[in-house]
Amino acid sequence: MSTREAILRATLRVVGEHGVAGLTNRRIVARAGISLGSLTYHFPSQTTLLREAMLLFADEEARRLAELARQHDAAGLTVEQAAEVVADVLGRLPASVEEIAALELYLQAGRDASLRDAARRCFAAYEELAEAVLRALGVPRPRQLAGPVVALLAGLQLRGLATGEAHTTSTAEALTMLVRGGQEHSRDAGDTPGRTRRVHR
Repeated sequence: MSTREAILRATLRVVGEHGVAGLTNRRIVARAGISLGSLTYHFPSQTTLLREAMLLFADEEARRLAELARQHDAAGLTVEQAAEVVADVLGRLPASVEEIAALELYLQAGRDASLRDAARRCFAAYEELAEAVLRALGVPRPRQLAGPVVALLAGLQLRGLATGEAHTTSTAEALTMLVRGGQEHSRDAGDTPGRTRRVHR
């Protein structure tokens, strides 16, 4: 592992354990096992350090999830089966300090505009993957649905991390309802922009 990578991983650990406000050079160098001079040489500003740490986390998550999507892409999954796969993947994720660090960094991006480009790239990676999975499932308008799917999963993960409890509606059930709702909307609208069709029951 390079010194630069060690610094970024140490940063994620410190942010996850102490929050952005608790990110100090002393804690970073102690965690990374490097000198203060090495830290300031590679990252002269904390903003640069936070942005690069955010991108490291996002890139690794995108690669991991893309591999999972590739493994299931040829399986011919139904929406319900795909939702179960997603729920199983999320259920195996530990409430690690790295995950908490990512949430801390997203919140910090709300305060620091210089981090927002990195945050947008993070969410764009998740949404690109969600769109690819939805398209493979044959879900209508996957691009429009990708954002809500990512928001749903992120919200459920945040709730679980914050409360330590599972929601009464499972991740698989929530995802299935969201996707099925998008399909029903598409059928009702006749898949034609601007066209509204009355449905008699």
